[in-house]
Amino acid sequence: MRYETDRLILKILEPTEADSVLRFYLDNKELFERSEPERQEHFYTREHQRAILTAEYNMAVQGTLCRFWLFRKEAPAEIIGTISLRDIQRHYRQSCLLGYKLDERYFHQGYATEALREAIRIAFDELLLHRITAEVMPDNEASIRLMERLGFVNEGIERKIFFLHGKWTDHILYSLISSHPVIPEKD
Repeated sequence: MRYETDRLILKILEPTEADSVLRFYLDNKELFERSEPERQEHFYTREHQRAILTAEYNMAVQGTLCRFWLFRKEAPAEIIGTISLRDIQRHYRQSCLLGYKLDERYFHQGYATEALREAIRIAFDELLLHRITAEVMPDNEASIRLMERLGFVNEGIERKIFFLHGKWTDHILYSLISSHPVIPEKD
């Protein structure tokens, strides 16, 4: 459950890495909370992060979620971001929802593009998925450019889909289809 690109290590973490994950969230709390649901205070505890890592590790083993934590090869102990392939659906869908976060100290350096290209490769070549979707806030110009650079297609606005900071918000739905035909298994 470890992959490498030119500059990055992507790996699924075990619960013993809860302190590193907590540090990542605390270092980026203000940034992430602008575009995510409000977190309860217990979210920012070692115990809660350990519980999340345990659940996510089990979901990775079951094949329903893959959360990769990103590390620079030159600093392999510091988390700089995360990518998730979640809501993995099999059979007649063969799809997932893509999510990602990056420490703002590493914005505009190509790390997100590099990591997402590897996650897309994993989704299509190893997980044999047919379709990846991503939901982007309409004012997130950097993510919109990133989706387009990676070949995702804008499918339109998902109206009032997330409740964030006391109101329902719109998101743009993007999709990427595998260039390799995937034939679902029959029940």
